[in-house]
Amino acid sequence: MQTLQELGHTVAMRRKALGLRQQVVAEQAGITAESLSRFERGRSAEFGSRKLLAVLAVLGMELNVVPTGQAGTLDELRRERNQA
Repeated sequence: MQTLQELGHTVAMRRKALGLRQQVVAEQAGITAESLSRFERGRSAEFGSRKLLAVLAVLGMELNVVPTGQAGTLDELRRERNQA
């Protein structure tokens, strides 16, 4: 992922796949549902790291940071992670 919009979209897809409402995720993460909604829709100019990490924890996700140019395709990254 390269942008905050892409990250928000990925979070929304995961939340929906888990069958969770924005309100539930937001409450568990300690943020407002409106803040989560704006983030998921790419309407948030910034989304603080504490908020992001809290939302990811609720959704059972984690953030991996890789050097620029080191990331492959999503499928390559998934294969690499499964092999580790």
